[in-house]
Amino acid sequence: MLNQRRDVWTFITIGIFVFYFIFMVYPLFALLRQSVINEETGALTFEFFAKFFSRQYYYGAVFNSIKVTVAVTLMTIVVAMPLAYILTTFKVRGASAVRILILVSSMSAPFIGAYSWILLMGRNGAITNFVSDLFGFKMPSIYGFGGIVLVLTLQFTPLVFMYISGALKSVDNSLLEASEGMGCSNISKITKVVMPLITPTILAGALLVFMRALADFGTPMLLGEGYRTVPVLIFNEFISEMGGNDSFASAISVLVVIFATAVFLAQKFVSKRMAFAMSALKPIESKQAKGFKNIAAHAYVYLYVCLAMLPQLCIIYTSFQKTAGLTFAPGYSLDSYRMAFGRLGSSITNTFLFALIAIAVIVLVAVLISYVTVRRPNAVTNTLDTFTMFPYLVPGSILGIALLVTFNKAPLVLSGTAAIIIVAFVIKRLPYTIRSSTAVLHQVNPSVEEAAISLGASQMKTFFKITVPMILSGVIAGAILSWITILTELSSSILLYSAGTKTMAIETYTQVIRGNYGVAAALSTIMSVATVISLLIFFKVSGKDEITL
Repeated sequence: MLNQRRDVWTFITIGIFVFYFIFMVYPLFALLRQSVINEETGALTFEFFAKFFSRQYYYGAVFNSIKVTVAVTLMTIVVAMPLAYILTTFKVRGASAVRILILVSSMSAPFIGAYSWILLMGRNGAITNFVSDLFGFKMPSIYGFGGIVLVLTLQFTPLVFMYISGALKSVDNSLLEASEGMGCSNISKITKVVMPLITPTILAGALLVFMRALADFGTPMLLGEGYRTVPVLIFNEFISEMGGNDSFASAISVLVVIFATAVFLAQKFVSKRMAFAMSALKPIESKQAKGFKNIAAHAYVYLYVCLAMLPQLCIIYTSFQKTAGLTFAPGYSLDSYRMAFGRLGSSITNTFLFALIAIAVIVLVAVLISYVTVRRPNAVTNTLDTFTMFPYLVPGSILGIALLVTFNKAPLVLSGTAAIIIVAFVIKRLPYTIRSSTAVLHQVNPSVEEAAISLGASQMKTFFKITVPMILSGVIAGAILSWITILTELSSSILLYSAGTKTMAIETYTQVIRGNYGVAAALSTIMSVATVISLLIFFKVSGKDEITL
């Protein structure tokens, strides 16, 4: 272990703490303060919390969010578990392409999926009209609880799939062979052997889905039609021109953070009690299934991929349709792209500019945090490690409100600027790169760094010349994942943007609300192409053909 006396790394650790305190801890504290302080009298009050629990209109939104998040979490597990098991244990034709398509289907923003399902199964959707004209049958409504759950399930299933696929690679095949020798059926083998082994991983994936479904703003905003969820309620209360209350929005945000933290701690407690080490001396090998089992396996995988990719294909097709005002005209045209790159081109420029600046900050901070938490473990760096994971618990809309509350007045005024959006990107997406960098750094022997220092190299020279090049693949892989999520981020930026700082996600959402579906589709397609290119770069850099978590 490298020397841990006070040195340059001590000051770097302090600097990182200051960074988190200014841009995460203090904003959340300001949010809490605003929720319990009467702005007029300055007195301590719990009137905003009392107001929340006094009307079903408000606390009903919490129950709606819980119902959505629980339903989506359970559905993603139900869908992803067989999907991962089939692709791991059975030989599926085109398996590599299938895995890539599964990932691609999850890389767009959830609200884009909601928008595409409106085009498909809305009141005037393509599928709705086709079924009505051909069979005289009225399709079930895509709006409300069912539509929100459908869209989010298809969007987040790949996340659980990646977790489970990674866990299945650590399961020793000899355990499955032994269970078969004892007469276990395929169902019993899954429920009694595989499921208990990977339960901690399933819980980790479920937590990520739960938090993302809880925080999603765009999908319930587009599909809710009266089915209010917490992010929509907070958004309306915070920006409403008809009596919105910032302190009340802050109180709701505090309750959501407390609830999310409780869920996170419960998941950690259960996972810790069920955790154990696995080492696959004989990893699971895919085998060729026969007969009905082979047909059923292929049918399940291909059906899911078709459903998951249908919104993406719909968006791409719509982007090339000719539009006449707010309606589609016969024929095809590039007019939507001309408008996207022309009058709305600043949103594209802003997106890539803000993302590049955010990624530069994320990479620098992530490698420093990874180093101090891995190479210099102590109570301080362990606390820092906890801080870095906390953004998982804070929905984007709440982070946006916290930043606005804090930086809307002197001494540091950032509201309305690009800086506040970039800060939100960095804080929310930093954990992806930290996790990836830390995983690679754990595999690097510290003796290499010690040797460089013993030969006279300074600590910082050793870090940048020796350590960083050795963990560069992990850093780049994590940075690309952060980049992909930044490109489609909406929850916090929808609260933070000004006329000159619109991003593609915000502009797409705006065009959907205005009914300009062709332009919205063009912007969505541009985002999808950018994410696919980023994904291909990830595969090239990491040397993998899939992502497992």
